[in-house]
Amino acid sequence: MINQREAVIYADGGSRGNPGPAAAGVVFTDESGRVLKEYSHYLGEATNNQAEYEAVIFALQKAKQLKFKNIEIRVDSELIGRQLLGEWKIKDPDLQPLFIKAWNLRLDYEKVDIKIIRREQNKEADKLVNRELDSKNKLF
Repeated sequence: MINQREAVIYADGGSRGNPGPAAAGVVFTDESGRVLKEYSHYLGEATNNQAEYEAVIFALQKAKQLKFKNIEIRVDSELIGRQLLGEWKIKDPDLQPLFIKAWNLRLDYEKVDIKIIRREQNKEADKLVNRELDSKNKLF
């Protein structure tokens, strides 16, 4: 159990094919960038945008388990980031329920910030996605 109340979370989702096998990866750090926890999760068949949303949902669920109260989630998907910031509409009907789930999970926290970052800044979470996809690929 982590006994601090704040975390920066790098979240990434990806699919091989669109749709295709998909996974989510999240990296929890403290404000200085020290890695606290890493998680990945195989999602099954999904589009890239669905996987990106699932990564945010996964991050919110894990942060709750770890008892964080204030979090900043960093994503490299401008679409997902701007939708979660309320700047862009959700036109894809397949993304609407994922948006609602993520939005509702945010209510469990004192503060949730969403920050859009460049892909190069999200390499660790991306590695977790690819590791998860590679491990599943060996099974089939």
